[in-house]
Amino acid sequence: MAHTPVASSTTESLPPDAPGPHSRRLGLIAVIATFGGLLFGYDTGVINGALAPMQADLGLTAFTEGLVVSVLIFGAAVGAIVGGRLSDRYGRRHNILMLAGIFVVGTLGCVLAPNWEILALFRFVLGLAVGGASTTVPVYLAEVSPYERRGTLVTRNEVMIVAGQFAAFVVNAVIFNIWGEHESVWRYMLVVAVLPAFALFIGMLRMPESPRWLSSQGQDEQALGVLRQIRSPERAEAEMAEVRALADEEKESQTGGWKDLSVPWIRRLLLIGVGLGVFQQLTGINSIMYYGSQLLEDAGFSASGAIIANTANGLFSVLGVTVGLILMNKLDRRAMLLGGFALTTLFHLLVGASALLLPDGPVKPYVILAFVVLFVFSMQGTIGPLVWLLLAEIFPLKIRSFAMGVCVFALWIANAGVAFGFPPLVSAVGIAPTFFVFAGLGVFALIFIATSVPETRGVTLEEFEDSFKAAHSKEGRSSR
Repeated sequence: MAHTPVASSTTESLPPDAPGPHSRRLGLIAVIATFGGLLFGYDTGVINGALAPMQADLGLTAFTEGLVVSVLIFGAAVGAIVGGRLSDRYGRRHNILMLAGIFVVGTLGCVLAPNWEILALFRFVLGLAVGGASTTVPVYLAEVSPYERRGTLVTRNEVMIVAGQFAAFVVNAVIFNIWGEHESVWRYMLVVAVLPAFALFIGMLRMPESPRWLSSQGQDEQALGVLRQIRSPERAEAEMAEVRALADEEKESQTGGWKDLSVPWIRRLLLIGVGLGVFQQLTGINSIMYYGSQLLEDAGFSASGAIIANTANGLFSVLGVTVGLILMNKLDRRAMLLGGFALTTLFHLLVGASALLLPDGPVKPYVILAFVVLFVFSMQGTIGPLVWLLLAEIFPLKIRSFAMGVCVFALWIANAGVAFGFPPLVSAVGIAPTFFVFAGLGVFALIFIATSVPETRGVTLEEFEDSFKAAHSKEGRSSR
């Protein structure tokens, strides 16, 4: 059964998070850190428009084209694992600074690549940065946020990811219309990503380290100093006492890693996190973001009409995350997840039914487009941001980055599976059976959420850890 932590007396006794100069400081930290999410989105979305001129310029074959596209995903899977470990060892801020440098190197390497082999190498390097950012930035935001605003602040990273993808679509269209006759136009599309990478590096130089990470390293004075920057004086002192108590308790253990999975409640949390990451990708969201134009062309649009219509997916992705951001701290996480998977499963069924039952003609492609857009909106307004938020919330401090790295590795592998499997599946069986498969996976996701995923809203990270640990221990004793 899922466990629902209840706000403890510790939470209730904390002074309220009143607005003040510290609120503006916290807001600035969130803006700077989420440039990592913007880069994540841009670098995964830019290949969509750059691929055709890249193919002509570098002479890509079908095999090398697939390799150049997919190698970033595999790099991201590796980056998620390695980035999590480095974040635990050297700190969240240090890791983000390093990732900004890798974004710059990877981008410039791609822009200057003389052939597809060098391009693929630096796409892999970019993937390392994308994967590292996907684990480090949400954890950093969760650890600097007061529990009342944690959902809103962590979810800003998802907003920036989808904004980066949408920006990539728009930038590609503008650059192609201006310089489309140049064979190296794809290089102009890619080089734009250097600007937010520099902004991330320069901005993070002035940002503080996570107070929870500092305390875990025995640097309590520095941790309190950071809390005083981003909380009222009374709140900083009260919150620091809780952080210090948890850090002292965890000093008895070594740095979190695989050995911690011998603890049943930690192992259970890791399995929940892996399940969340995999089921997020099995909604098929990235099949739409990577192959939306191809899908719409198969549905009946012309080639040019499909490209134009596909921009609706990017727009409604941004709108969905914006709505999710508004609702995040007003609704329970589990309720939103269950509602999100129910809606995406419904729209999968409607896309499949439309493709199967509607006669070919001018109406059919627009009906399918409408249901695809509603799927994207529902997914990005609920499941997309909530999974990243929960992964940043559910793990104990000593294994938080390590466990998130494992979960995001699984997420990226599932992403790769969907990216590889979607085009041949649609080609082999058509749109309708493909979306019926997604609907079936959505039913399994609903069962998983209802039976396994805990609630995290309204409690501190430390309180959630204590309550989940206690509840799981009670279950274990009662079963014996």
